[in-house]
Amino acid sequence: MDPRPRGRWVFLIFFQIASYAILETFGQTTQNINILFVNEVDNNLANVAVEVALNYVKKNPQLGLSVDMMYVEGNRTDSKDLLQALCSKYGQSLNDNRPPHLLLDTTLTGVSSETVKSFSLALGIPTVSASYGQEGDLRQWRDLTPTKRGYLLQVMPPADMIPQVIRSIIIYMNITNAAILYDNTFVMDHKYKALLQNIPTRHVITSIADDRDRASQIEKLRNLDINNFFVLGSLASIKQVLESAKNEYFERNFAWHVITQEQKDLTCNVENATIMFLRPMSDSSSKDRLGSIRTTYNLKQEPQITGFFYFDLTLRALIAIKNILQSGSWPSNMKYITCEDYDGTNTPNHTIDLKTAFVEVTEPTTFGPFEIPKGAKIPFNGNTYMKFDMDINAVSIRSGASVNTRNLGTWEASLSAPINVANEAEIKNLTADVVYRVYTVVQAPFIMRDPTAPKGFKGYCIDLLNKIAEIVEFDYEIREVEDGKFGNMNENGEWNGIVRKLIDKQADIGLGSMSVMAERETVIDFTVPYYDLVGISIMMQLPSTPSSLFKFLTVLETNVWLCILAAYFFTSFLMWVFDRYSPYSYQNNREKYKNDDEKREFNIKECLWFCMTSLTPQGGGEAPKNLSGRLVAATWWLFGFIIIASYTANLAAFLTVSRLDTPVESLDDLSKQYKILYAPLNGSSAMTYFQRMADIEAKFYEIWKEMSLNDSLTAVERSKLAVWDYPVSDKYTKMWQAMLEAGLPNSLEEAVQRIRNSTSASGFAFLGDATDIRYQVLTNCDLQMVGEEFSRKPYAIAVQQGSPLKDQFNNAILMLLNRRELEKLKEQWWKNDDVQNKCEKPDDQSDGISIQNIGGVFIVIFVGIGMACITLLFEFWYYKYRNNSKVIDIVESSEQQQQATTVVKNVRPAGKLIKQDSLKDFTKGQNYQTLRTRTLMPNLSKFQPRF
Repeated sequence: MDPRPRGRWVFLIFFQIASYAILETFGQTTQNINILFVNEVDNNLANVAVEVALNYVKKNPQLGLSVDMMYVEGNRTDSKDLLQALCSKYGQSLNDNRPPHLLLDTTLTGVSSETVKSFSLALGIPTVSASYGQEGDLRQWRDLTPTKRGYLLQVMPPADMIPQVIRSIIIYMNITNAAILYDNTFVMDHKYKALLQNIPTRHVITSIADDRDRASQIEKLRNLDINNFFVLGSLASIKQVLESAKNEYFERNFAWHVITQEQKDLTCNVENATIMFLRPMSDSSSKDRLGSIRTTYNLKQEPQITGFFYFDLTLRALIAIKNILQSGSWPSNMKYITCEDYDGTNTPNHTIDLKTAFVEVTEPTTFGPFEIPKGAKIPFNGNTYMKFDMDINAVSIRSGASVNTRNLGTWEASLSAPINVANEAEIKNLTADVVYRVYTVVQAPFIMRDPTAPKGFKGYCIDLLNKIAEIVEFDYEIREVEDGKFGNMNENGEWNGIVRKLIDKQADIGLGSMSVMAERETVIDFTVPYYDLVGISIMMQLPSTPSSLFKFLTVLETNVWLCILAAYFFTSFLMWVFDRYSPYSYQNNREKYKNDDEKREFNIKECLWFCMTSLTPQGGGEAPKNLSGRLVAATWWLFGFIIIASYTANLAAFLTVSRLDTPVESLDDLSKQYKILYAPLNGSSAMTYFQRMADIEAKFYEIWKEMSLNDSLTAVERSKLAVWDYPVSDKYTKMWQAMLEAGLPNSLEEAVQRIRNSTSASGFAFLGDATDIRYQVLTNCDLQMVGEEFSRKPYAIAVQQGSPLKDQFNNAILMLLNRRELEKLKEQWWKNDDVQNKCEKPDDQSDGISIQNIGGVFIVIFVGIGMACITLLFEFWYYKYRNNSKVIDIVESSEQQQQATTVVKNVRPAGKLIKQDSLKDFTKGQNYQTLRTRTLMPNLSKFQPRF
């Protein structure tokens, strides 16, 4: 026998024995694990990641794992089919004596997730779940015993942690409203209440609409007063949302925050926008391993963070089971029951400590380490997740291209961690400014156009809104409503004006002299009144009373003045005649009255003066001495007293009547006449008032007519109704008809122009809010406010129904009231307004007679003074040139004559001459008898005339 074949056989036997030994050794280090893998339809990334994990186990024998996997897939909304599939696979594994060591659950949420949880809990199968939600969200695992908490584990996926960054951003930026849009890459069902719990932020969480409704969805969210948008989704979904928004939604009063699981750059076709962009970053210590897994095992699906999460979770769960099996901690008498054997009370009691084994795994992770709570007080489920960071950037997009990306900071994944800000100034620029849309109607002094003003308007309401903005802290943009109406409802229940804008969510605030009305409050909300009880009043043209400087002369007619003047001259002449011819007059009895102190000769001049001064309080002076003259004087005094008294009384009455010449003084006066036309503004609250009052009268009349013509009434009952005369009341019906015939002005300016164009024959009266009329009267001297206010209503700021601005504005207005700021504003715009005219008002005229009507008296004074001056000049001229005596010097030879001459010279002013007559009087009065004519006669030839 050839030895070589014998040696070959020996070698083969030896090799076979060695192979058996190697296999024996390998069998001792490799652990066979049975896995029941349950996934959800459309969660393909979990399938791929688990397959890669199994492939990784196969290619890395040092792990000592051999995995046999059973796969079950279920629908999120169909629990029955999923439970049947689970029971079938589980029962088959028990029949094959291959019971699962682990149930790997990657269902996301909903019925499928709860079905798996219920299944594992009932049958006592160790489970590692990657479902969404915290512990309270896992309804089937809410009340687990400590033993079951050891083997029923849940780890939150990254897509469940990423939305928490919204909470951190809102807290940091103090955002008061938010719209959170998400696509199918995120699950937000369980976040509706928990995400922003205990944060005072109005928010809406909703899925992204399809292409047809996406634009209208954003529009509706904006109409809910939301201007902060958070978009959670893939980059494709984010791009669609951004491109569906209007360009105006990227202005400074809006803020966009887009959050994705993907790591690519943001692109979208937007004209001009700056967007906060958040995406996850892998752990720096795991980048080499991540790159190796991507290239070697081809795990390149997006989003990477979710794929590597499933990979690491699967690998960690397998290693944890292997460690339990190899350590001998796995129960040797593990009890399994089938779905059919389960009766609701016979769940096997296992003592498997899968949680400890899961925590103690040292296998490195690929994207980020797992964050596992420490301490028994913090539950594992709902608090365990993969750690990662979110990169926060500001992306500027111009004309569809990203032109600039600036890093703002980072956020470390956590349930409550704040954001780490690197550029505080830049991140604050990304906040949405609180800018409210204000619609108004121009009506002075509440709202007036002013191109120089910051907002293009000024007025009482603008100042009021600015003061409120200082308290509430907001900005606003103001526009004038197109139809110029505050808001009225037509017969079809449709509104116009500012009310329409508020209903359609196109306006946040309705500002102006807007009355609080019951029908308006059914569709919008009003703040507390900022101006109480403003009624309707009447504005008319101010009657122009012609003024004259000599109006006091018009009190008496011209013929009366002529008769008075004739009586004056006649009485003066008669008094002169009586004094001249009466034997008892002074001029005819000088010796008799020579010792009287007053010696008055009544010539023509004195008679005229006496009669004139008798008409004045000064009196006429000394009366004539003769009885006949005194009778004439007494008659003239009586006549003058009657004339003066009559003139004074008539002057006062005349001026008073001229001031009270007002044709209409109330609404009743207006309704009872037909000469003056009247109407309110078209579409105003005053128009609504008169229209509805007319309608009420018509309804009352119909009711009365039906009652009166009711045949079922007895004669006594009908007689009781008969006292209500026909028509029941038609005051407002007639007024409304008159208003329609007169034509309703469309603006206050048109109404004022119609008033000014009206004449005394056909006047026009405007009926409107008293505040508007009062301001027009203050700024126009030709207008007046007539009558008392009626139908009073307060003014308030209008907001959308249910708007939070109502409470904020209420608090601000009440604060301003307490500070008396509103009173100061009223003073500023109704009393201290710079544009109001300083004109004479009817109320001012009641204090006295104006200078325009009595100024002629002063002219009379000046004329009299002028005439007196002229007379003085005439007297001087007459005295100097027409009636001047010759004057000579006097010389005496004797000592006495010299003394007299000396006395005369001393008395006579220097440089002046003494007339001969004056000299006689002087020497006589001083008892100088030494001056005799005979003494002067010899020297007459020596004197020369001076003139």
